[in-house]
Formats: sequence, structure tokens, C-alpha cells
Amino acid sequence: MQKVGVIGLGSMGKIHLRNYCEMPDVQVLGVMDVAQSNLDEAKARFGVAGYTDLDELLKLDLDAVSISVPTMLHHEVGMKVIGRGIALLLEKPLAATAAQGRELVEAARGKGVPLMAGHIERFNPAIQKLRELVAGSLVSVNIERVGPFPARIQDVGVIRDLGSHDLDLLRYISGSDFAEVNGVYSTTLAPHEDSAFIGARMQSGVLGHITTNWLTPARSRTIRAACKDRYIVADLIAQQVKEYGPFDPVSKAYTVKEHPVMQREQMREELTQFLAAVREKKPVPISGEDGLRVLEIIELIFAGGGKA
Repeated sequence: MQKVGVIGLGSMGKIHLRNYCEMPDVQVLGVMDVAQSNLDEAKARFGVAGYTDLDELLKLDLDAVSISVPTMLHHEVGMKVIGRGIALLLEKPLAATAAQGRELVEAARGKGVPLMAGHIERFNPAIQKLRELVAGSLVSVNIERVGPFPARIQDVGVIRDLGSHDLDLLRYISGSDFAEVNGVYSTTLAPHEDSAFIGARMQSGVLGHITTNWLTPARSRTIRAACKDRYIVADLIAQQVKEYGPFDPVSKAYTVKEHPVMQREQMREELTQFLAAVREKKPVPISGEDGLRVLEIIELIFAGGGKA
């Protein structure tokens, strides 16, 4: 039985908690949040103990914790957890700055504590199928992640919140690190940037483009991948993947094939793999270094872009 805790009971923290409580061989020893109402809700729904003091939670015999606090608190909370020697899954982005992210990674490495970055989209079955289909033939990737402004986000802009997903996905799908990156962005309605276009070239030569904003009435999460002999479209919300091509000169049309994808809850898969890595003392699926690399690329974008 693995003993876990959840730090931060906002929208994502509540999803972590629900999934942990539904998983066999997992016991939630406690949760921590500064709002007593969130703790009361967690106790009423799941019967878990709640703490407003982080130090009190960390005194428990915990094997692992999920951290889902505001980004500006990731470094402070993460360092406390690492100091206690407890494995941690830290929601993306890893920290508010690359310098803070680097401190987290180095501290975890120094104490031998498993640190996983919570880039949940890697566990989307549509991403898994897309990555399988484009292997060895990928030319370019176009990612659209747009939607209305989320009231829950107050401390970061759209690049760190939404764009961080897709900067990580460019590395994951292409199997290559960044060679160069550039971006333009604007602030319209939010206190931070709320619209951005990001362009990248990976070390493999693959081109990447990300469109992200908080100005679109309806959510869209779509990836279009151009390959040498086919074109793949993945809908990350519907978890559907379509393959186009090659062009048939007789029918004068592209062949279209829908690939079956076994739909599943991404969070459940993420937490299952995290806890398995902790239990079996194996590397976590998404390392702290992966999360740090995303922060470094974000800061390069804000610095005007260039070679990565």
C-alpha cells in the first residue's frame, strides 16, 4: 500500500485526489490547502485528513505527494518536500523561473528523491498514437491550444500555462531537443500575455509551430503533423486520430484512415506510472530535467528567441 498526499486542492489538485482515492493499493494519508472549505470538501467526499500547515502534512509517513499549488509557490513547496525525502509529482510548469527549476532538480538529484514534472498531455492516448505514426518520417508539427480565459489562473500567462504543454510535446513527439525557438505574444484581456505564436526548429530538423490563446470562445486542442508520406491530425479533447494520404491520382483524393484509440483518463495513467516508478525505484516517466528544459525555452522566448 503506497501512502500519498496532495498539496493544493484547486481544480487540478482535486483531480489528483479523486484519482488517488479510486486507485487500489493507494492510501491518501492527508491533503493540504490554505482554504478550510477545500479541506472540508475533501473530508466529506473522501474521508481524508486535512491540514492548513504544510509542515504538519509532511510529518506523516508519506511515500509520495502531488503538488498542485500556484506556480509561484512550486519552488518553496517543492524544496520542503525534497528536504523531507518524499517523492513528488510537481504540476507543470515545474517552477516560476528556470533558476528555481534548476534548484529543484539539483536538490532532488542530490538527495536521490524522485521528481516528476506533471506534463499530463504525454499520457493522452491520442498523443501516444500520433507519436507512433510519425516516428521516422516527421517533417513539421502544428499545435493549436486555445480557449477562453480561465479564472483559476492568476499568476502566469498563457505561454507558461498552456504553451508549456506544447513545448514539452514538441520534444516528446519529435524525439529531439530544440535547436532554435522564437515567439510573439500580446496582452489583451488578462494581466499577463494571453495570445502567442511560437515557432521552433528541432535539432532533428523538424519544424514546430504553436498557436495558443485565452481569447477563443471554445476550447480546441489539435495537433497536425506533416510527414514525408502522410498527414496526421489528432484531436486531444476527443482523443481521436486521423491519417491522410498518400494522394491517389486515380480517385484524385487522399485516403483517410481513422485510428482506433482506447480512451482513458490521462491523470489516472500519469499517477499510476508515477507511483510505479517510485515503488520499483525506476526513473519517473517525465523527469525534472524535462520540466526544466521547458522553462529554459520559455525564458528564451521572452528574451527574444534564438538558438536553444
